[in-house]
Formats: sequence, C-alpha cells, structure tokens
Amino acid sequence: MVSVFLSPIQWLVNTVANLYILIIIAAVIASWLVAFGVLNLSNPLARQLYQILDSLTEPVFRQVRKVIPPIRGLDLSPIIVWLGIELALMFINNLFYYVMLHS
Repeated sequence: MVSVFLSPIQWLVNTVANLYILIIIAAVIASWLVAFGVLNLSNPLARQLYQILDSLTEPVFRQVRKVIPPIRGLDLSPIIVWLGIELALMFINNLFYYVMLHS
C-alpha cells in the first residue's frame, strides 16, 4: 500500500533532478558558446535564454564556489553539483526501495 504513494513521489523527485541536470548541461554549453563568441548576447532571444539558464543555475553554483573556488580559471561547480544530485538520487532511491520492501 505504501508503494502506491511512494512510487509517484519517487518518479517526481527523479524527474525534477534529471531536468535540473539537463539545465546544468545547457547552462555550461551556453556559457562556452558565449565565451567562444558563437552565441551573441546582443540577440534578445539568446540573451533571455542565457539569463534564464543563469538564474536557474547560478545560485547553486555560487554556493559551491564558496567552498571550492575555480582552479586556474576552471569552474568545477557544475560537475560538483551534478555529482551531488546523482549521489542524492542514489540515496533517495535506495531509501524509497527500503521503505517499500519493509512496509
């Protein structure tokens, strides 16, 4: 009976986490495109997309950068956030399975 309630919650948590990982990937690619001059931020659509991605990822990246600053210009915060999300998902999924098996 518990699995009836926990399965949709587990699906929702996994879906939101995976969507955020896709947003992280898009933000990293967009920042590379801007840095290499492929994406021009004077274009209103490109600027708006870049600002949306930045506003969704920068608060989380900023918290990681407080602990681990960029090393010689290499920002590791997206990788660390990605790994943190994956570890959290593994823990949450194992917890859900444990609760479903033992109830």
